[in-house]
Amino acid sequence: MYKEIVCAGFGGQGIMVMSKLLAQAAMEEMKEITWMPSYGAEVRGGTAHAMVVISDSEIASPSISEPDDCIIMNRPSFLKFEQLVKEGGLMVVNSSLIEDSLQREDIKVVKIPATEKAIELGDVRVANMIALGAYQKITEVVLMEDLIKALEIIIPTHRHNLIPLNKKALQEGAKLANVS
Repeated sequence: MYKEIVCAGFGGQGIMVMSKLLAQAAMEEMKEITWMPSYGAEVRGGTAHAMVVISDSEIASPSISEPDDCIIMNRPSFLKFEQLVKEGGLMVVNSSLIEDSLQREDIKVVKIPATEKAIELGDVRVANMIALGAYQKITEVVLMEDLIKALEIIIPTHRHNLIPLNKKALQEGAKLANVS
């Protein structure tokens, strides 16, 4: 297995947390991983993306030019990465903030109302976890239990009170992927 994934959105949407969680869950499963963040000019409000490579064998480079999959949280990221996804790839799209239709027919798009669902759960900041939960359910690149286990490692100790909400958001995202 070799999977190149880009997580992208605005700074402040938890793009780095989402991608680190994915990488940590893969490490829990003893997979090889690389994680490479990229921030725009401003951190909060600017664009941000992170590249995650997950493999069963050694990884030559952390850089991704044509991702297999993307988790896209905002319109500018959708416009940027739509043309870069490999043929046959997957885009999980936050349909709460992205109304555009895909211009390609050779990749799969799953629309998840991540921001709307996060607001329903009581905190817009867990939209990233909803999108990640949907991605996990669709691809099974890592196990849900390992994503949940990784929350305790990635979320700082002084924020561990947020783990139950993040766990619920991951699970809600998986449920949304079932009905998409």
